Amino acid sequence: MSTPFPFTAVVGQDDLRLALLLNAVSPAVGGVLVRGEKGTAKSTAVRALSALMPEVDVVSGCRFSCDPHSPDPGCPDGPHEPGASGSRPARMVELPVGASEDRLVGALDIERALAEGVKAFEPGLLADAHRGILYVDEVNLLHDHLVDLLLDAAAMGASYVEREGVSVRHASKFLLVGTMNPEEGELRPQLLDRFGLTVEVSASREPDQRVEVVRRRLAHDDDPAGFAARWADEEAAVRARIVAARELLPSVRLGDGALRQIAATCAAFEVDGMRADIVMARTATALAAWAGRTDVLAEDVRQAALLALPHRRRRNPFDAPGLDEDKLDETLEEFGGPDGDGGGDDDPDPDPDGPGGPGGQPEPDDAPQGDGDAAARPEAGEGGEPQPSGGAGEQSPARAAEPFRTKVLSVPGLGEGAAGRRSRARTEHGRTTGARRPQGALTKLHLAATVQAAAPHQRARGRSGPGLVVRRDDLRQATREGREGNLVLFVVDASGSMAARQRMSAVKGAVLSLLLDAYQRRDKVGLVTFRGSAADVALPPTSSVDAAAARLESLPTGGRTPLAAGLLRAHEVLRVERLRDPARRALVVVVTDGRATGGPEPVALAGRAARLFAAEGVASVVVDCESGPVRLGLAGRLAGELGGTAVTLDELRADSIAGLVQDVQGNRRAA
Repeated sequence: MSTPFPFTAVVGQDDLRLALLLNAVSPAVGGVLVRGEKGTAKSTAVRALSALMPEVDVVSGCRFSCDPHSPDPGCPDGPHEPGASGSRPARMVELPVGASEDRLVGALDIERALAEGVKAFEPGLLADAHRGILYVDEVNLLHDHLVDLLLDAAAMGASYVEREGVSVRHASKFLLVGTMNPEEGELRPQLLDRFGLTVEVSASREPDQRVEVVRRRLAHDDDPAGFAARWADEEAAVRARIVAARELLPSVRLGDGALRQIAATCAAFEVDGMRADIVMARTATALAAWAGRTDVLAEDVRQAALLALPHRRRRNPFDAPGLDEDKLDETLEEFGGPDGDGGGDDDPDPDPDGPGGPGGQPEPDDAPQGDGDAAARPEAGEGGEPQPSGGAGEQSPARAAEPFRTKVLSVPGLGEGAAGRRSRARTEHGRTTGARRPQGALTKLHLAATVQAAAPHQRARGRSGPGLVVRRDDLRQATREGREGNLVLFVVDASGSMAARQRMSAVKGAVLSLLLDAYQRRDKVGLVTFRGSAADVALPPTSSVDAAAARLESLPTGGRTPLAAGLLRAHEVLRVERLRDPARRALVVVVTDGRATGGPEPVALAGRAARLFAAEGVASVVVDCESGPVRLGLAGRLAGELGGTAVTLDELRADSIAGLVQDVQGNRRAA
């Protein structure tokens, strides 16, 4: 077994370590979401936390980790007799992004069901994580069906399994810790709200601190056991402080003044619901216990707000998380409690040089201090900044109009791509629609169909016991239908004919609305722009809709209209993406007025480029941006060449777009 990197040896990342420690003191805080760029010790710190967690008392032999002092009366392994107990380290269970539903919640023990004829339950990861840590790396990439199960378990503190003739309920209370890189896409709002705290991490730009990070990483890799031994005293001190804070926690007093500050802060930042108030109260109480105090002070409320509110105040996925600290300070000062709970500027850490270090956070003796760089920027994702492709008359970028809700655009037919929320598809995790013989390895057994196939042959196979005699030819694969995510590739005309400020603002608002829809439907997005004499891939296909929105916002306009170049560049992007992800189907959204200028025969060349998409059956929509009293209908002609359909900017908001998918499908059939 590998030796983990010591928690106290992590350099910097003060907010991250504090948030993790507060959850170790009070698991009721609700977990931590760690957002940040790659290579910032997110996973290292989380894995190191498990070594600091106090041991848990468990009922001996219970697969569900029941507490011997208050066992779960509904435990599937119960009822438990008093006295049979032991202790073990708190578990940290990792949930892989590609895990199956059976692996997460558990399922019927197929081997025992077929061999012994008994109905037995095989626990999943939610049972293993009970009274421990459930860690999800790249939590924003987790499939929706797993997110739904996590939400249920986190809300109820229990897991309910109703499937394949099995009906089981068991306790499942865990500290949920997730890490994510915002460049790869955002998290569903429902799951985002379930995380008690959130922290933004980034790599330090201080040379001395970076040197120390490398020095410690190399020392650990060369001799993990020896490196851990050098930090054993610091680890033991922090572990003891966690135990002491847990014991002090019930004695901490949350006065009316602190409660007023919490309520006023949540109201001032217009967070939804009451969960933020509750999380802030629990976090402030944990902060006081961690500092060795029995009273919650204004500084605790302030720190709790900085950790608990940023991810709850986002009004849409393109809002950067964060908190206006000046507004926070004004609110705390205005609603300072008369009973002294809102004061407390002179209450220092009881042991400023102890294992908690300044501010109640563990600081190794030789760690250089520094705040590091700003929070990770969503726009610093894949691809470079769009380079001007030229021509005179370039104008400064216009601001996007307010986004609006659009009707769903989907790819016709039945796909087999990654799970999502846009188009119909055969998926591993959806509604069971039937059974078939497995083609290759069996991934999801259809139990009823398998039993039905094997039942007529039992006498011929000499069955004598309760078990079913099953052969490989009897096995049946479950077929399921759900929704897939698509690649939505935007091809945006940024030429001079589109450059009117009011018009381009409306165009950007429409594309932003479609991006918002793509975010909600778990799509990958890409952005190709054309103007001047060439086309640019402003953003290669990515899951980061935030990055696409940022590139769109900074999009300059001006110059000629190389429509053919834009379509050919989009065609090349799709070709490369098919090699990387062949199962993901594409939807091309061309945003243009249909004009084509520059070069010999620009209109004919654009038509030939468009027919490449039609020949390959690529679903497409043209958003017609033509305006003015005289309309040439060029966008409609382009849509015909593409084998798709056209919709105006006004129609994008209207109910008439509801028939768009049928139109796309009809046009493709006619072609």
